[in-house]
Amino acid sequence: MLITFNKPYSVLCQFTDRSVPPRRTLAEFDLPKGVYPAGRLDFDSEGLLLLTDDGGLAHRLTDPKHKQPKTYWVQVEGEPTEVQLRALREGVLLNDGPTLPAQAHRLNRPALWPRDPPVRFRKTVPDGWLELTLREGRNRQVRRMTAAVGLPTLRLVRIAIGAHRLHDLRPGHWRDCSA
Repeated sequence: MLITFNKPYSVLCQFTDRSVPPRRTLAEFDLPKGVYPAGRLDFDSEGLLLLTDDGGLAHRLTDPKHKQPKTYWVQVEGEPTEVQLRALREGVLLNDGPTLPAQAHRLNRPALWPRDPPVRFRKTVPDGWLELTLREGRNRQVRRMTAAVGLPTLRLVRIAIGAHRLHDLRPGHWRDCSA
Protein backbone atom coordinates (compact mmCIF):
# COMPACT_ATOMS: atom_id res chain seq x y z
CA MET A 1 0.00 0.00 0.00
CA LEU A 2 1.23 3.50 -0.82
CA ILE A 3 -0.48 6.58 0.59
CA THR A 4 0.05 10.19 -0.47
CA PHE A 5 -0.73 12.54 2.40
CA ASN A 6 -0.75 16.34 2.54
CA LYS A 7 0.93 16.98 5.89
CA PRO A 8 -0.29 20.21 7.45
CA TYR A 9 2.00 22.74 9.08
CA SER A 10 2.84 21.95 12.74
CA VAL A 11 2.29 18.18 12.50
CA LEU A 12 4.98 15.62 13.38
CA CYS A 13 5.81 12.89 10.84
CA GLN A 14 5.15 10.20 13.42
CA PHE A 15 2.15 8.69 15.15
CA THR A 16 3.08 9.46 18.77
CA ASP A 17 4.69 12.33 20.66
CA ARG A 18 6.04 12.22 24.19
CA SER A 19 6.66 15.96 24.56
CA VAL A 20 4.68 18.02 27.06
CA PRO A 21 2.37 19.38 25.89
CA PRO A 22 2.03 16.85 23.09
CA ARG A 23 2.20 18.11 19.52
CA ARG A 24 -0.06 17.11 16.64
CA THR A 25 0.87 13.81 15.00
CA LEU A 26 -0.21 11.63 12.08
CA ALA A 27 -2.49 9.70 14.46
CA GLU A 28 -5.25 12.30 14.13
CA PHE A 29 -5.73 11.83 10.36
CA ASP A 30 -7.40 8.39 10.19
CA LEU A 31 -4.64 6.90 8.04
CA PRO A 32 -4.80 3.17 7.24
CA LYS A 33 -3.36 0.87 9.90
CA GLY A 34 0.13 -0.46 9.33
CA VAL A 35 1.50 2.38 7.19
CA TYR A 36 4.53 4.42 8.21
CA PRO A 37 6.22 7.47 6.71
CA ALA A 38 8.74 6.78 3.95
CA GLY A 39 11.00 9.70 4.84
CA ARG A 40 10.43 12.80 6.88
CA LEU A 41 9.03 16.29 6.50
CA ASP A 42 9.86 18.85 9.17
CA PHE A 43 7.28 19.88 11.77
CA ASP A 44 7.19 23.38 10.27
CA SER A 45 7.01 22.23 6.64
CA GLU A 46 3.93 21.22 4.69
CA GLY A 47 2.98 19.06 1.79
CA LEU A 48 3.61 15.64 0.34
CA LEU A 49 4.44 12.80 2.69
CA LEU A 50 4.43 9.21 1.43
CA LEU A 51 3.39 6.41 3.78
CA THR A 52 3.62 2.70 3.08
CA ASP A 53 3.37 -0.72 4.68
CA ASP A 54 6.06 -2.05 2.31
CA GLY A 55 9.58 -1.86 3.78
CA GLY A 56 11.24 -2.46 0.40
CA LEU A 57 9.30 0.36 -1.18
CA ALA A 58 10.09 2.67 1.74
CA HIS A 59 13.79 1.86 1.25
CA ARG A 60 13.64 2.62 -2.50
CA LEU A 61 11.88 5.92 -1.82
CA THR A 62 14.29 7.10 0.87
CA ASP A 63 17.70 5.52 0.30
CA PRO A 64 20.14 8.19 -0.99
CA LYS A 65 21.58 5.82 -3.59
CA HIS A 66 18.21 5.89 -5.41
CA LYS A 67 18.34 9.72 -5.45
CA GLN A 68 14.59 10.25 -5.73
CA PRO A 69 14.09 13.91 -6.68
CA LYS A 70 12.10 15.91 -4.16
CA THR A 71 10.46 19.13 -5.35
CA TYR A 72 9.53 22.03 -3.07
CA TRP A 73 7.78 25.35 -3.41
CA VAL A 74 9.61 27.75 -1.13
CA GLN A 75 8.45 31.19 -0.06
CA VAL A 76 11.54 33.22 0.81
CA GLU A 77 12.26 36.57 2.36
CA GLY A 78 13.59 38.74 -0.44
CA GLU A 79 13.37 38.54 -4.20
CA PRO A 80 15.65 35.83 -5.64
CA THR A 81 18.37 37.11 -7.94
CA GLU A 82 20.03 35.21 -10.76
CA VAL A 83 23.23 35.08 -8.65
CA GLN A 84 21.36 33.40 -5.78
CA LEU A 85 19.63 30.96 -8.13
CA ARG A 86 22.95 30.08 -9.77
CA ALA A 87 24.47 29.38 -6.34
CA LEU A 88 21.62 26.95 -5.57
CA ARG A 89 22.04 25.32 -9.00
CA GLU A 90 25.77 24.82 -8.45
CA GLY A 91 25.48 23.53 -4.88
CA VAL A 92 25.85 25.41 -1.61
CA LEU A 93 28.46 24.91 1.09
CA LEU A 94 26.73 24.09 4.38
CA ASN A 95 28.31 23.36 7.77
CA ASP A 96 28.08 19.61 7.01
CA GLY A 97 29.64 19.94 3.54
CA PRO A 98 28.63 20.96 0.05
CA THR A 99 25.21 20.10 -1.31
CA LEU A 100 24.59 18.50 -4.65
CA PRO A 101 23.43 20.95 -7.33
CA ALA A 102 19.70 21.67 -7.17
CA GLN A 103 17.26 22.61 -9.87
CA ALA A 104 16.15 26.11 -8.92
CA HIS A 105 14.00 28.74 -10.56
CA ARG A 106 11.69 31.60 -9.63
CA LEU A 107 8.04 30.77 -9.29
CA ASN A 108 4.99 33.00 -9.43
CA ARG A 109 3.03 32.84 -6.19
CA PRO A 110 1.42 29.38 -6.38
CA ALA A 111 -2.25 28.75 -5.66
CA LEU A 112 -1.93 27.14 -2.22
CA TRP A 113 -4.23 26.72 0.75
CA PRO A 114 -3.86 29.34 3.49
CA ARG A 115 -1.40 28.36 6.19
CA ASP A 116 -2.54 28.33 9.82
CA PRO A 117 -0.97 30.37 11.32
CA PRO A 118 -0.27 32.61 8.34
CA VAL A 119 3.27 33.49 7.30
CA ARG A 120 4.28 36.83 8.78
CA PHE A 121 3.89 39.74 6.40
CA ARG A 122 6.26 42.70 6.40
CA LYS A 123 5.48 45.77 4.31
CA THR A 124 9.14 46.76 3.99
CA VAL A 125 10.57 43.35 3.04
CA PRO A 126 9.45 41.72 -0.20
CA ASP A 127 9.07 37.98 -0.54
CA GLY A 128 9.37 35.65 -3.47
CA TRP A 129 8.82 32.03 -4.41
CA LEU A 130 11.20 29.38 -5.70
CA GLU A 131 10.77 25.88 -6.99
CA LEU A 132 13.68 23.73 -5.79
CA THR A 133 14.34 20.11 -6.70
CA LEU A 134 16.91 18.20 -4.65
CA ARG A 135 18.34 14.70 -5.01
CA GLU A 136 19.53 14.39 -1.42
CA GLY A 137 17.76 14.84 1.89
CA ARG A 138 19.77 16.31 4.72
CA ASN A 139 18.16 17.65 7.86
CA ARG A 140 16.42 20.97 7.10
CA GLN A 141 18.41 21.16 3.88
CA VAL A 142 16.14 23.48 1.87
CA ARG A 143 15.97 26.00 4.72
CA ARG A 144 19.73 25.89 5.20
CA MET A 145 20.40 26.25 1.45
CA THR A 146 18.12 29.25 0.99
CA ALA A 147 19.56 30.91 4.11
CA ALA A 148 23.11 30.31 2.82
CA VAL A 149 22.33 32.34 -0.30
CA GLY A 150 20.60 35.14 1.66
CA LEU A 151 16.98 34.06 1.20
CA PRO A 152 15.53 32.88 4.54
CA THR A 153 12.63 30.46 4.12
CA LEU A 154 9.21 31.66 5.23
CA ARG A 155 7.11 28.74 4.00
CA LEU A 156 8.12 25.33 2.66
CA VAL A 157 5.76 22.99 0.79
CA ARG A 158 6.91 19.69 -0.73
CA ILE A 159 4.94 19.03 -3.90
CA ALA A 160 6.62 15.93 -5.34
CA ILE A 161 8.79 12.92 -4.56
CA GLY A 162 9.89 11.20 -7.75
CA ALA A 163 6.77 10.58 -9.83
CA HIS A 164 4.44 11.06 -6.84
CA ARG A 165 2.81 14.49 -6.74
CA LEU A 166 0.60 16.33 -4.29
CA HIS A 167 -1.85 17.50 -6.98
CA ASP A 168 -5.08 18.86 -5.45
CA LEU A 169 -4.88 16.99 -2.14
CA ARG A 170 -5.96 19.31 0.71
CA PRO A 171 -4.01 19.57 3.99
CA GLY A 172 -4.79 16.68 6.32
CA HIS A 173 -6.20 14.51 3.52
CA TRP A 174 -4.75 11.39 1.96
CA ARG A 175 -5.17 9.18 -1.07
CA ASP A 176 -4.30 5.53 -1.70
CA CYS A 177 -2.15 5.51 -4.83
CA SER A 178 -1.16 1.84 -4.68
CA ALA A 179 -2.82 0.89 -7.95
